[in-house]
Amino acid sequence: MEQEPILSVQHLNVKFSLRGKVLHAIRDVSLDLYKGETLAIVGESGSGKSVLTKTFMGLMDVNGWIDSGSILYNGRDLARYKTEKEWLTIRGREIAMVLQDPMTSLNPLKTIGMQIEEAIALHQHVTGPEAHRRAVEILSDVGIPDPERRSRQYPHEFSGGMRQRVVIAIAMACKPKILICDEPTTALDVTIQAQILHLIRELVRKYDLTTVYITHDLGVVANVADRVAVMYAGDIVEIGMAREVFYDAKHPYTWALLSSLPQLGIKGEKLFSIQGTPPSLFQEIRGDAFAPRNPQALRIDYEQRPPMFQVSPTHFARTWLLHPDAPKVAPPPVLKRLKQEELA
Repeated sequence: MEQEPILSVQHLNVKFSLRGKVLHAIRDVSLDLYKGETLAIVGESGSGKSVLTKTFMGLMDVNGWIDSGSILYNGRDLARYKTEKEWLTIRGREIAMVLQDPMTSLNPLKTIGMQIEEAIALHQHVTGPEAHRRAVEILSDVGIPDPERRSRQYPHEFSGGMRQRVVIAIAMACKPKILICDEPTTALDVTIQAQILHLIRELVRKYDLTTVYITHDLGVVANVADRVAVMYAGDIVEIGMAREVFYDAKHPYTWALLSSLPQLGIKGEKLFSIQGTPPSLFQEIRGDAFAPRNPQALRIDYEQRPPMFQVSPTHFARTWLLHPDAPKVAPPPVLKRLKQEELA
């Protein structure tokens, strides 16, 4: 990518204090986000996907802090922000988030219209009839039928898919530059999932948004992402264009994630699952965090953290297998079927 990043994370470390111990949730992560792109961050639950993006908006829990590193946005280092007043210049107005559970994101005691108008008043400083007009217009934008009537209803009068559209409408009411979608289709059935993904794509085009998806659903990634970052144990282990990560993955963890895709299963055989569990982030991690779960791990994987090796101008992976002196280890044979699907 030759263009300047809209947001640049450099050597970010995030820690939490829990029960008298320190948990190292984000471990020396660097990541650039480019204007107009859709970046998907994938990985198992607990890999640090949501924590990473919450640092962009100052939404970390009170027991968490940025230990070191920087988050550069429009010439400002967000990692240095401490007060709510500082964060309100960014949160919603510049960077907005669609959370994964719309029912807990909405206030059951306020009408849908009132909740969108609050966002408009806070970030656009517009109130009264004009705020209401804009709220109805945004509801129409996100595909809510009869938006004027619906704006006077309460969250319990909406289906799950409609509530998710409302949460997206509230995020869009702030007119952000960057939209973070945290598992936006988790609680929805497949048909509604497709509608929500289509809606977000339309909004991205209409409002010229830069989008970050947080998901563990690789099917969603294949549908929406320009680039994919794979996270494991608080670290980005592989990043590249979606096509590169899907069809030419280099990290053993990415191989394992792709091997778990249901469509690669063979009738009558067990679906692939990754053995073991992720490491405890309360402990110091030496070497490659995935090594204990990797049957083909090298001795050095247990001793030294691998650097980010460059595979192509847009593709990087943190694995010793890319070192010139490493033995040649082939991806699992099942991944050949992904390439065959691409060529078909």
